[in-house]
Amino acid sequence: MQNRKVSKVRLFFRNSLRRLETLFFILKNLLSERHFMYLSCVVVAISTSFAVIILKSFAHNVFLLATYVNKYLKLPYINSILPVVGILLTVWVVKRLLDGKIEKGSSRILYAVAKKGGIMPRKQMYSQIITSSLTVGLGGSAGLESPITITGAAFGSNFAQNYKLSQKDRILLLACGVAAGIAAAFNAPIAGVLFAIEVVLTDVAITAFIPIMISAATGALVSNIVINEEVLLSFKDQYEFDYHNIPYYVLIGLLAGFVSLYHARTFQKVEAHFENLRIKGYRKALYGALPLAGLIFVFPMLFGEGYETIKTLANDTPQELLDNTILEQFRDNGWVLLLFVGATMLVKAYATGLTLASGGNGGNFAPSLFVGSYLGFLVAKFFTLLGFENIPVANFTIVGMAGILSGLFHAPLTAMFLIGEITGGYGLMVPLMIVSSVSFAVSKQFEKHSMDVKHLAAKGQVFTSDKDKNILSGIDILKVIDTEVQPLTLNQKTEDLISLIATTPQAQFAVIDDKRKLIGVIDFEKVRPILFNAFQVKYTPLADLMTVPAEVACMEDSIEMIMDKFEVTHTDYLPLIKEDRYYGFISKTKILEAYRTKLKEMLIE
Repeated sequence: MQNRKVSKVRLFFRNSLRRLETLFFILKNLLSERHFMYLSCVVVAISTSFAVIILKSFAHNVFLLATYVNKYLKLPYINSILPVVGILLTVWVVKRLLDGKIEKGSSRILYAVAKKGGIMPRKQMYSQIITSSLTVGLGGSAGLESPITITGAAFGSNFAQNYKLSQKDRILLLACGVAAGIAAAFNAPIAGVLFAIEVVLTDVAITAFIPIMISAATGALVSNIVINEEVLLSFKDQYEFDYHNIPYYVLIGLLAGFVSLYHARTFQKVEAHFENLRIKGYRKALYGALPLAGLIFVFPMLFGEGYETIKTLANDTPQELLDNTILEQFRDNGWVLLLFVGATMLVKAYATGLTLASGGNGGNFAPSLFVGSYLGFLVAKFFTLLGFENIPVANFTIVGMAGILSGLFHAPLTAMFLIGEITGGYGLMVPLMIVSSVSFAVSKQFEKHSMDVKHLAAKGQVFTSDKDKNILSGIDILKVIDTEVQPLTLNQKTEDLISLIATTPQAQFAVIDDKRKLIGVIDFEKVRPILFNAFQVKYTPLADLMTVPAEVACMEDSIEMIMDKFEVTHTDYLPLIKEDRYYGFISKTKILEAYRTKLKEMLIE
């Protein structure tokens, strides 16, 4: 009986989705291309917003439960246990339900835009929600914003694929999903728009602003209607700017830039350590989750996103952070509180690294706000304890968030307007500008790329400010490889080479061993005199005709790197190696043809 009811519910939802899909196909035929795009961005935004509601509500309720239990236990035992459970469950879900792997980090969005034409896997529409709710929702020290943006991007990408929209519209809807996710997560539509443009889309046309703005506004509206304000990171008090404090804000900006570098590099070291481990699965999860549990026991503020503790710092009772900790007896000692906050700020990078590298899912957006608020409080409290008067601790706590966000993600505009929106006004816009720009300048001086895209940029897999590089990075390497000409082996004769030359216009030929490893290359132009002499053809082995190539291309190389190799070798063909084996020849001519085609497409758009 129960199974029949479940089957009826499934059938009802399946039929409802089919009717809705049919309706959208009808609307696509009735509406103009522009009007259907406006409708599409609203649908994507609503879908993303409800994903945000599920994630945020779950994480907030688990935090309230843990806080309630800890009041009776007197120490954060439950805070330490839940993250371990969450990471283990995440690993189980990935292993059993998601084919053993999941693409994490907002860098996957940039990769999809640069290399996949905006195409994202369908499973990203639900895998991020499930895994991040288990990891962060149960107390893992990471953020939900990265999974939210990936989910939104996947909604936009798959909606466009389903209704067979162009690549340009597919990428635009992907960006709309990202904008809606940020807008809904913070009730900050302007920040959503700026994040989509500043981080996701480097080359954006004016016409793209309207769909992105509609999506961000829709996301913020749904969030405002459905989500309880306590779930979101928001501040009700009005904050005013005093120009006498400008030197302090410059100091925070400088410190934020260096702390951003520290956080990014520490996090990457933890990730690299886990990547080199031989253990996998649950053992790897425990290897990271148990030290994380220890950190959270000593520093309970590391539990989950940490937004509630940010609010506590900005209020007049920051000593509450020492409640239910091993230092609770020193809650009225300002210097102990200062040291505790500073230590928490520094170990946050380790906590986030352990959470994500051991198998959990989340991002660094929330940790950046967490670290920034602690840095701002640290500076303000330090000067206050030294006897300086009129130091607005709340203001410094808030603008510090913009500093770290700007330094980590290289997104100063997003940082400024996000903090401006969540504070309910723009009274702090001048210090936000100062802190964001100074932090960005410091971080940019030492790190060319933001922490999320550094590894992709090194491989040429994301867009840059150089339009030529953007076009080259968008070329699919598989489309410029010639695999039709069969390679030769040393067992063959020179007559076989002549037969091969007669069937192809290609001028270079690979010689391989029995394991398909490249031994050398035969250049027709260099051996032409021999091939036109019958005596030499008969008595010259292939080994005497081949030479070791000056350069070879690898499948992992970016098109830009391959073009540099063409320039160095002054040749039109390069042998391509995949997994240490010969794969084919890559053609310079085909790359230039693909470049011209993409350039024409951009000019038409």
